[in-house]
Amino acid sequence: MRPKSFDIFSQSCKAIPGGVNSPARSFRGVDITPPLIVESGKGDSIFDVDGNTYIDYCCSWGALILGHAHEAVVEAAQKQIEKGSTFGIATAIEQKMAEKVTSLMPNIEKVRFVSSGTEATMTAIRLARGYTGKSKIIKLAGHYHGHSDAFLIQAGSGVTNINPTSTSKGVTSSVIADTICLPFNDSLTLRSFFTTDPRREDVAAVILEPITGNMGVVLPEESFLELLQNLTKQVGALLIFDEVITGFRVGLQGAQGLYRITPDLTCLGKVVGGGFPAAAVGGKQKIMDCLAPLGEVYQAGTLSGNPVAMQAGFTTLSLIEKPHFYKELQEKANRLTKPILDFIQKQNLNIALQQCGSMFSIFFGVKKVKSKEDLKSLDRNKFNQFFRYLFERGIYIPPSAEEAWFISSAHTNEHLDTTSHCILEFLNTKYE
Repeated sequence: MRPKSFDIFSQSCKAIPGGVNSPARSFRGVDITPPLIVESGKGDSIFDVDGNTYIDYCCSWGALILGHAHEAVVEAAQKQIEKGSTFGIATAIEQKMAEKVTSLMPNIEKVRFVSSGTEATMTAIRLARGYTGKSKIIKLAGHYHGHSDAFLIQAGSGVTNINPTSTSKGVTSSVIADTICLPFNDSLTLRSFFTTDPRREDVAAVILEPITGNMGVVLPEESFLELLQNLTKQVGALLIFDEVITGFRVGLQGAQGLYRITPDLTCLGKVVGGGFPAAAVGGKQKIMDCLAPLGEVYQAGTLSGNPVAMQAGFTTLSLIEKPHFYKELQEKANRLTKPILDFIQKQNLNIALQQCGSMFSIFFGVKKVKSKEDLKSLDRNKFNQFFRYLFERGIYIPPSAEEAWFISSAHTNEHLDTTSHCILEFLNTKYE
């Protein structure tokens, strides 16, 4: 019973469309009302307004790699708030943060901070168009890059089920005409487009999640990213990696470090803000210098590079670059996922568990997901049962069959084992 949550949600519905400020928070897809109304969080757990405790595997959609209310991050933010929370003027911490990002990610020579992943990707494609003088953008089906118009075409994440083409109303036909959508992990189609399609010469950029998180964790097939890098170079298009999720999550150099690919531009978010609203677009100096005030591509924001977010982000990046951080995070993730993966394989279940480092997804109804097309076979009813089963036992996972779960450094072995046991219990019950 969650009476306080019900009352707050009912009142919210009178003033906020759908009662929430982001559709993914509504819990409509998993048939639960009211949605979770959080009071606080600490470590690997969140606490709702009714006093219930949940082990958290959403971690603010991957942002909280250190867990909730990490002492060092809280202290850094509080100290800055005492000095002032926003100025709309340059601060020293922006310079420190920029140096930190460029030192950790060699493919980023200069960086511009913004407030959200949507702003970062939106800026990246405008910058690509300004730099190349071309108009068309290629995105990949199922990849989600925020809610700006050009990206709401066969996108993943919360927009997936809005309509059959995943295109929001309000997106004009002219915008759609300038966005070309190709399948992920399909080298033949990719090669065919860049060889025969007359539009290829007008492509300013290809943007993709190198490892998807917004249609669940889907890894690139062997050589797909390398092929994409070579083909974009051939036609003078930029390669943009949307690492809003994977940046500093799968490693200090993100997915581009794992796969040894050099994108022209990189979008960052989530971890980079340390739990505060912050994101970034960065890349080669000659491209980044096209941004105003040096160049003619305009981008601005009163809260861009907000000093509180920069302090939190700088503290987070300083902690995660310590030796063995990612090794220990991987071990935590494996402690949870290995028993489940072993059970799935032993029982030959029609379930896929796909993982990269501390992010993973469990797909019901398929044995492997390589592209958006595979998601048509998902057993969404089974996922809804699964979500409710865990939720009733104090375990919170992303309320969507097509999202990534996240492990933080704050997750305890006890909670990981409890979660693994509950999942195996569900599988035993439903697949006996």
